[in-house]
Amino acid sequence: MLNITTHQEQLEFLKKIEGQIRGIQKMIEEKRYCVDIMIQIQSIIGALHRVENEIFKKHLEGCVVNAIKGKSEREKQQKIDEVVELVSKFKKA
Repeated sequence: MLNITTHQEQLEFLKKIEGQIRGIQKMIEEKRYCVDIMIQIQSIIGALHRVENEIFKKHLEGCVVNAIKGKSEREKQQKIDEVVELVSKFKKA
């Protein structure tokens, strides 16, 4: 049976990140110290990386595993190619 991968649990983290972004906007409006703003930006980048990693992990555990267990060689190869391309993009970032 095919499992559908969802990412509902990541919404909570994304909402927190959204709040952090609004906080940076306020810091800029208030002309806060550059270093303090940059520290907050790095915090957001780290949080986004954690969300990205969790979504990627679930993709591997769900979508990719289902394709590998399936009968379609074409779908298996598509998922493998997709993962290789994603890893290549992650390395460039």
